[in-house]
Amino acid sequence: MMLAAVYLFGIDGAAVLHLERNLPLPSNSTSIEQLTARDRARHERILRGSTAVHGVVSFPVYGSADANIFGLYYTTINLGSPPREFKVVIDTGSDVLWVMSNTCVNCPRSSNLQIQPTFFDTTASSTARVIPCTHKDCAPFNRSGTAWCPRSDQCGYTIRYLDSSATSGVYVKDEFHFDSLLPGSRIANSSSAPIVFGVSTYQSGHLIDTNNVADGILGFGRGDLSVPSQLSSRGLIPRVFAHCLKGDGMGGGTFVLGKILEQGITYTPLTPNKQLYFVNLQSIAVNGDMLAVDPVVFTNRGTFFDTGTTYAYLVDEAYNPFVNAVTAVVSQSAAPAMREGFQCYLVDVSVSQLFPAMTLNFAGGASLVLKPEEYLVQSVVSLDPAGMWCLGVGKHPKLTILGELVLKDKIFEYDLVHQQIGWTHFNCSSTPNVSVSREYFVNSVRSRLSTCAGLLPLAISTYAFLFVI
Repeated sequence: MMLAAVYLFGIDGAAVLHLERNLPLPSNSTSIEQLTARDRARHERILRGSTAVHGVVSFPVYGSADANIFGLYYTTINLGSPPREFKVVIDTGSDVLWVMSNTCVNCPRSSNLQIQPTFFDTTASSTARVIPCTHKDCAPFNRSGTAWCPRSDQCGYTIRYLDSSATSGVYVKDEFHFDSLLPGSRIANSSSAPIVFGVSTYQSGHLIDTNNVADGILGFGRGDLSVPSQLSSRGLIPRVFAHCLKGDGMGGGTFVLGKILEQGITYTPLTPNKQLYFVNLQSIAVNGDMLAVDPVVFTNRGTFFDTGTTYAYLVDEAYNPFVNAVTAVVSQSAAPAMREGFQCYLVDVSVSQLFPAMTLNFAGGASLVLKPEEYLVQSVVSLDPAGMWCLGVGKHPKLTILGELVLKDKIFEYDLVHQQIGWTHFNCSSTPNVSVSREYFVNSVRSRLSTCAGLLPLAISTYAFLFVI
């Protein structure tokens, strides 16, 4: 270990500060490339005036879409000073990151899964600042009914989800901690940056379910208030991210902010001027045969990817043709039944041998092929026989929603620079190849989110917990 000393001379004498090397001298374990990468990171921090550096950011993924485990995918984040860890649901179907306040009314205080919740205490973080509620910042949102002012020094919010659950609270600005991997380096840098997020003071609906393991929701939508939008607007993270949700075993997977380099990814364009990840679904095929559904139905109603919804949902006009097509294929070997509004089948053979493939065809020539295990769910109702399988596809009056069930066991990349979503089948137990290209960074130092201006949350989102069929 190399030591050094700095002498400080003052009026009353000298003080000595002993210094130690942070990294060892170059050796077989530490290359010059690693040391120069660290220097580049430091120089960029100095120029940026921030403790955060740009690079690849990876979040661990826990949970599963399996009702026997958790029924959702979540990750952990660290907020505040000193940092505290929170479990948050990964939700591409909403914008706002929020966690439960220690003063929250009607928030779950325990879980049936023996996982204790964590609560955010604004007074316990030295860097926390409640966003003030001024006429300039919050009055437009008061008129739209999506923000409100409990006091003049607090900018509040209310979010309602499609499953009828809701949360309300106040906006806070505090440090968001993450580890970033620099381009061309294997050194992970501990970084932090101030972001705006919600602190929930009231919850209702499925959010207070005692089977819930999460402390909040991590919104990864396209709006200005989402975490990726806030960090990428300052050039701290790339404007591209991906998730890989593991379907078997105990679930898990990877959520990464960076460009995926795996082969075989096919892309479809994002629909312009949408706050969520809408795409143009053109047709659906079962066992290779196209459903007799007018493509205008999908175009007019809209289709989007949502990790906060457990199942898939087809718009009304497409649902019955899909169910009829599947039933026609399996009718000789499976007895149909209904469970909680979902079409089910009593099966005594392997579903992979009996059920057909489902193919979703999108604009740009991209197709999402689903094996039977990727759109079927085994019933967990105790009275059902072991061979009862249900379509994990429900009916929706307005939208087609692609939830966790059909997203698992594949990499999905959300490229906001080129406005497209791509995917390919992948073993989500493995780590995908990721790169940071300069074209995915925004050269911006000033955040647009320093006050309540631009803090319009989604009035309606699609976050839904798993229900047992």
